[in-house]
Amino acid sequence: MKKQPNDSILNNMSKDPGNWKGPFYFNRKDPRLTVPKQNPYLGFTFNFASPFAYITIILLIFILIGFALFN
Repeated sequence: MKKQPNDSILNNMSKDPGNWKGPFYFNRKDPRLTVPKQNPYLGFTFNFASPFAYITIILLIFILIGFALFN
């Protein structure tokens, strides 16, 4: 069974500038799908090292296209 990192480790990962490529967050060791942005008052962003981020974005695009076509 994999051990989940605690909250302080996860927060330190998201604050590390080495994990940020411009506005995008990439960290394979971080199991979260969404992480707080560098300025936490601006909300959250996806962890683009996770394949689930791309699946979620594609699903959101299909939902938006579906609403546009059938509305």
